Formats: sequence, structure tokens, C-alpha cells
Amino acid sequence: MTRARGNTAAAVRARRATKVTLDTWRAQGWRLEEERQPDGALVPDLTVFLTGRECPWACVFCDLWRHTTDRPTPVGATWHQLRAALSEAGAQPATAQLKLYNASNFFDPNAIPAVDDASVARLARPFARIIVESHPKLAGERCWRFAERLEGRLEVAMGLETVHPEAQPRLGKGATLDDYAHAARALSAHGIDWRAFVLVGAPWVPAAHDALWVARTAQFAAEHGARHIALIPVRGGNGTLEVLEARGAWTPPTLDTLEAALDACLGRWPEVAISADLWDLDALRGGCPSCRPARHARLRRSNRSAMPAPRLHCPASD
Repeated sequence: MTRARGNTAAAVRARRATKVTLDTWRAQGWRLEEERQPDGALVPDLTVFLTGRECPWACVFCDLWRHTTDRPTPVGATWHQLRAALSEAGAQPATAQLKLYNASNFFDPNAIPAVDDASVARLARPFARIIVESHPKLAGERCWRFAERLEGRLEVAMGLETVHPEAQPRLGKGATLDDYAHAARALSAHGIDWRAFVLVGAPWVPAAHDALWVARTAQFAAEHGARHIALIPVRGGNGTLEVLEARGAWTPPTLDTLEAALDACLGRWPEVAISADLWDLDALRGGCPSCRPARHARLRRSNRSAMPAPRLHCPASD
């Protein structure tokens, strides 16, 4: 038998821990926050974490596989999950936006059956903006039809990750920068917005130059019409990242890394909302018990104001 080598999809999956079995008829939760818009407004932001089939691409940095299943999502399951989550969350203001995040691709028929689109769109009627995540190569006819079914405006989140010329082709994305540019143009032509996910601490990007490449990646997104750019620290634990770390090809991002990346982007593209992903902030290394709470609060303020604040001193560095 031939073993998968390197960073092929099979090798990436082989290095993972055992996946927890999930119920495809239950969402994994929901979260209500506020998110800054390009015009500065803060709007209610309801994220529903849907359960469904894993993404067919196995990126070397991905940790989302933990929240997916190995079998196609049953017809009706997505609607059932969303209905229950919306009932729990309660009524939202007319300005609220809804994120339907399924740790995969919304327009992959194995992740969310296309036959469910109409019922999901009906549930999403109260929301001014609906945000789904998708691979750029899946932005096509199904996406256009789904946008037409919605009363609110559709926004598609795409994992751009990095434009670093050595790192980008090695991530396992199955997409080139030309593919992203093509998807961005097609979305815009159909009146659909898009946001970019940009990695902080991407594999094969030298840690000393990470903020520079985060800013260059954000610039690519802004130049191609992204409405929002979210900076996401790479999270270890999938096995492949640990192999790369041992080889010196990956350095886990720290609190300093995230702060530097956000500061390098804020204020540069006034027409784009820039934010740092803070959902796993406590897992980032760096700082000390004395400075971490204040530095976390600084990041939250920067997300809300879009203005960089003076960096805080860590007593442990004295």
C-alpha cells in the first residue's frame, strides 16, 4: 500500500486526531455580538454554527474539520438546525446580520443540500445581511440563486489566507489568487458582497515578516472589493501544523503577532471594515497575567473603533 506523503489532503487527514461524532440535526451553537460596518456603524451580529459535511479541500492549517461530519448532510437538517437556533436567540433588530457558518462551504451540496436553500432563505428573512462561507470555486449559479431568494443582502466569506508567493500554493486551498479575483468579480457582478479571511501566522511565512504579509494580503482583498477583512490567528492541533513547526516552517502566532497584524491594517482602507478574530484569544501565547486583560481589551476597542491604540507594555519584558 502506498502511503500519502507530504502535505497532500490524505496526509493532512491522516495526521488528525479522531473526529468527535456530531448530530447533523443540531447546530453547534450560536453567538450574538456586534460587528463594525465599513461606515462605522455597529450592528447586531448573530452567528449560527451549523453542523454538516467536511470541506473536500484539506488545508494544512485547518482546524474546522473538528466541527464537521464525514457523511453528506441530510436534506432538511440545515433548516432544522437554523430554526432551532433562531428560536433560542430570539428576535433581532431589523439591522441585524446573520452568519451561517458551517465550518465548510455553504454551496457544497454535500455540506448543505441545494434543495434546502429556499427554506433557509425564508428563515433568514428578518435579517438585513446574510453571510455564508464558501470556497471561491463554488461561487456560481447556486450562489446567484440563493442571493435572489433572500430579502437581505448576501455576503460570501472566502478564506484568502495569504498572498505570500511561496506559502499560498502550499496551503492546500485548491485555488490560486486568480481564482479569488475571478470570484470577487463574479460576486460583484451579481450584487453580492464578499469578505476575506486572512491568516495571522500562516505556515511558510517568516514570523518576522508576518505583519507585512498580512497587510499585503489585506491590500489584495481591498483592491478586489472586499467589504470586510477578518484577521484570523492560525490555531494548531491538526497534526500537520505540529509537523511543520518541528521543521521550522511554522511559528504559532502570539498575542504580539496579532496586535502587530491588526495595527498594520487599521486605517489603510477606509471603505473596508478590518477586524481581528478574537474567538480563541485566550489560546494565544504571549503576555503575562498582568498585561493580557488590558491587551485583550485594546484589541476589542480597535475592532469597534477601527483605530489603532497605543501598544501596551508587558511588565514581564522588564
